[in-house]
Amino acid sequence: MAAVAPTAESRGAARPIVRRIFAACLVVVALPLCLGGAYLLFLGGSPYYVLAGLATLASGVLTWRGDRRGALLYAALLVVTVPWAIWEAGFDGWALAARLFAPAVLGLGFLLPGVSRGPSAERRPTFRTALRCAAALAVAALLGAMMHAIGPGELPDPLYQTGGPVAVPPPLPAAQIANAAPAGEWHNYGNDPAGSRFSELAQINAGNVKDLQVAWTIEAGTRPAKAVAWLQTTPLMVDDTLYLCTGANDVLAVDPETGRLRWRYEAGVDRAISSHMVCRGVAYYAVPNAAGPCAKRIFTNTSDARLIALDALTGRPCGGFGVGGAADLTAGMGAVKRGYYAVTSAPTIVRSKIILGGAVTDGQYWGEPSGVIRAFDAVTGKLAWAFDMGRPHEHGEPPAGQHYTEATPNSWAPMSADPALGLVYVPTGNATPDYYGAQRRPFDDAYSSSVIALDVDSGEVRWSFQTVHHDLWDYDVAAQPTLVDIRRANGVEHALLQPTKRGEIFLLDRATGRPLAPVEEKPVSQSGAAPGEHPAKTQPFSPGMPSFSGALWRERDMWGLTPLDQLWCRIQFRKLRYEGRMNLPGLDPSLTEPGFMGGIDWGGVSVDRDRDLMIVNSNRMGNVNRLVPRRQADAMGLSKASLRGESAGAVPQMGTPFAATATPFLSPLGAPCNEPPFGLISAVDLRTRRVVWSRPLGTAQDSGPRGLASMLPITMGVPNVGGSIVTRGGLVFIAATQERAIRAIDVRDGTLRWKARLPAGGQATPMTFWSPRSQRQFIVIAAGGHAYYGTKPGNYIVAFALPRQP
Repeated sequence: MAAVAPTAESRGAARPIVRRIFAACLVVVALPLCLGGAYLLFLGGSPYYVLAGLATLASGVLTWRGDRRGALLYAALLVVTVPWAIWEAGFDGWALAARLFAPAVLGLGFLLPGVSRGPSAERRPTFRTALRCAAALAVAALLGAMMHAIGPGELPDPLYQTGGPVAVPPPLPAAQIANAAPAGEWHNYGNDPAGSRFSELAQINAGNVKDLQVAWTIEAGTRPAKAVAWLQTTPLMVDDTLYLCTGANDVLAVDPETGRLRWRYEAGVDRAISSHMVCRGVAYYAVPNAAGPCAKRIFTNTSDARLIALDALTGRPCGGFGVGGAADLTAGMGAVKRGYYAVTSAPTIVRSKIILGGAVTDGQYWGEPSGVIRAFDAVTGKLAWAFDMGRPHEHGEPPAGQHYTEATPNSWAPMSADPALGLVYVPTGNATPDYYGAQRRPFDDAYSSSVIALDVDSGEVRWSFQTVHHDLWDYDVAAQPTLVDIRRANGVEHALLQPTKRGEIFLLDRATGRPLAPVEEKPVSQSGAAPGEHPAKTQPFSPGMPSFSGALWRERDMWGLTPLDQLWCRIQFRKLRYEGRMNLPGLDPSLTEPGFMGGIDWGGVSVDRDRDLMIVNSNRMGNVNRLVPRRQADAMGLSKASLRGESAGAVPQMGTPFAATATPFLSPLGAPCNEPPFGLISAVDLRTRRVVWSRPLGTAQDSGPRGLASMLPITMGVPNVGGSIVTRGGLVFIAATQERAIRAIDVRDGTLRWKARLPAGGQATPMTFWSPRSQRQFIVIAAGGHAYYGTKPGNYIVAFALPRQP
């Protein structure tokens, strides 16, 4: 039977269905805009959303009726939206996308057959009409640009308050802090005891880095379930062997040229005991004038509180160290609940002493394990000294029946040392629990969220500097203190850089702790404090150094993937208590920015010692904090300590009157509520203390709504955790981002020179070494993922190098 062509009558019957479905979509979008926009206006916010909602609603009703004026009304809304968006956001692409992209896509529905036609409009829009619409949008864009120029303007970004970008300083010869390791090796977590993460290697440079290729990839062990045991290690390179650890504290010795396993030590850590199953590195020590087994040693500290010594050649435990090759880190600690005390950062070895702190599970209960800092003899494993903040001048193990002071600030971040001064620099966290401090003691408040210089030989405090007073925000000092010798016209400045989660960087004299760049005590908000709390009235700021906290937030800085979730974020911002920096946690929700991931987290900074440049990767995201009265907390099930930690968003804080919630400030689609960039990488000239360049770090390729990858390789600046290194070849190497990639960035101007995909998230700090066998420089990165950042988990070590020469 011959096909029957559709008649005009049948086409007309189909078109109203399409038109009405589209009209219903307009109404569905309009209702939350109207209701949410009205609420935002009630809260004192922008009137745009309620007006846009009313216009969209009217457009939907008219379109339902087949009235062509519905399309014209929606076109008028778009014309008005363009200048409003530019007035609020300028010409920032991501900020404009949140305001313009979804409305424009929705407007494409009017191009569907029959949608814009009806009883009052039987003819198609003419070319002249389309031209007029285009002209109107152009005029709207121009008007928006003019409004932006004369409007409220941008708050000055503190990143540039020091005078803006400047020329990169020229390299200078003979860096002051020398690395005692042989050239091309990597003997410490930060390469040198100073933690500079600087390598003298220069084979890979801006000209040839594009030719880097994967030399080998290994899996370091069983892939962790849900990234419980996170692979964040930075390997060491000693005597033609790479040494690294897994999240479960197994130690591997690997052939650096091929990745072939030489030996593996199974630590036997129970994977179920702790949320702290992380090992960021091991330590190396050569016993002076010794030969034979264990003359050269690898040390690892574990998540079940052991310090283990291994023979560097065989991986066998050193029997003369501690008991059977291990020292018990729970000794003198009193009753330690299983899984609540761990050591995650690589130990620091200086003057034959292994110095380490420990991490506790945040926010669980008053009386968690002590934050004592201890030094052990690198040969025997015996305790050399202890620094217990509750008894700071008693440096031995507590007498029988006593224990180190509970609930003191702990130190879980990497340390650094100056062997010549005989000092080890200890970054500390706040006393537990994090968000309520009325029960803290004077010594807790004296040493929390600080950098402390301890005498290597005795454990006595030489000096301390506090970055946050009476910390109630989980602003523990997570970054390794970095030692630098800054060359000035009148001599060398022997300094310590202390990055912080607040985004402030403090520049101190490393011998005395005296600020070398101005530090000011500024008043902070006192409103909203919990009953019984005694918050600090001022906090230290570092105006003499660039700040990486970003500008203060405003309603118009709220972001979303669509106007609807942007509206949601604006409403939440208006509802939150926000009075600038350091809003106190209280019974009402408050906004804290930067959040507890920073600012600058444990990735710290690296330093180009040739040019006196500091490389900083930082975050700009916020938290919503709230205290929960104990009776309400019990009803919520927050009446029992657990190993889940604060990443679950709620902490019980048992033994205090309040539990707490601390959650990222995200939209319903899971994106940060503030505008991109969320992550930056920047360079600071340490001689002038000014920003040289700053760039968004990472693309949106592996980020998206509800954790779904957008696959958009567009630079956004995404959340990051992990560190960078700098080489004499003039390159910064960094992974760290939500995007599964490692990058090489030109240290002179921030230009991206190379990027490679990783098999999992690269939440670690890379390292580099020289292989004499192939005469090549290698770059190595751990790709293990990170549950909090939603990056793909894995257990990979990836090495890159230039192709072999024939």
